[in-house]
Amino acid sequence: MIVVMKVGTPEVELTRVTDELATWGLSPEKIIGKHKVVLGLVGDTVDLDPLQLQEISPWVEQVLRVEQPFKRASRQYRQGEASSVAVPTPNGTVYFGEHHPLVVVAGPCSVENEDMIVETAQRVKAAGAQFLRGGAFKPRTSPYAFQGHGESALNLLAAAREATGLGIITELMDAADLKPLAEVADVIQIGARNMQNFSLLKKVGAQDKPVLLKRGMAATIEDWLMAAEYVLAAGNPNVILCERGIRTFDRDYARNTLDLAAIPVLRSLTHLPIMIDPSHGTGRAEYVPAMAMAAIAAGTDSLMIEVHPNPKKALSDGPQSLTPDRFDQLMQELAIIGKPLGRWQPAAAIA
Repeated sequence: MIVVMKVGTPEVELTRVTDELATWGLSPEKIIGKHKVVLGLVGDTVDLDPLQLQEISPWVEQVLRVEQPFKRASRQYRQGEASSVAVPTPNGTVYFGEHHPLVVVAGPCSVENEDMIVETAQRVKAAGAQFLRGGAFKPRTSPYAFQGHGESALNLLAAAREATGLGIITELMDAADLKPLAEVADVIQIGARNMQNFSLLKKVGAQDKPVLLKRGMAATIEDWLMAAEYVLAAGNPNVILCERGIRTFDRDYARNTLDLAAIPVLRSLTHLPIMIDPSHGTGRAEYVPAMAMAAIAAGTDSLMIEVHPNPKKALSDGPQSLTPDRFDQLMQELAIIGKPLGRWQPAAAIA
């Protein structure tokens, strides 16, 4: 349930209404929009009469029920307004969201050594990326596949950030690793295999770093948004949703099926920023450019592209990784689509 306050509601009245609603056993959350303030009511609201809430203050304009099971993630919860996630980086604050320029995240699947990760970071930054991705801890289908270098790889990511000023996105697999990972990561990624690891979602929801939540490979959109709700409900409002391909009946030609229809669907359902990962979504480097361009046309807020200096020797996901030269070319291609749509901004212009 949400309580929409009238334009110009005094702060003292907002405080009074919030305090009174708290005495009803509710947890009011103040949401500041462009023109109005909305109080989101969390708790047992089933038996509450909207007319009763309307009378709590002459400054109440409207009382609405949020019909979706995902409350905080619902676009209705913010009166139809999109939210943005601000991420401070050494190069300046980067904003993920519907009304901001496209954010490009690039880098290898796994951090392999310092020379490799620093070289890749320098190349993707030069091409216009704002964030470096790289796995320190890697969830793999096979227990015999490369699992990442673990905590030592976090130091290598820190070295890459020191060399380039790029923001860092890396995956968390175990709550025990949260503290050291959060010291390096600017955005904490929860991967597809952990999308419904609810205890892990609660842990990242209880800390301040933004969370990138990848869609599970067999998850419905509602499953995905309910997973985001766990993070939001734990107190962290900064969630970015990442579509990375789902499993369907035809896997002969692509690793997964990249669900680009999720972009307009999510836009209608949620206020949260949207990212598309065409690398995992296709599993083949030659398909990545087409899907990246299509994602911009469909309205994505961000892209995650795998880039490796020598994909044939990559320890993981080489077949879906672009070379730095191909990534340079792709960024020029993306600008052709992004500029007319008002979603393209040179990395140097970010402040």
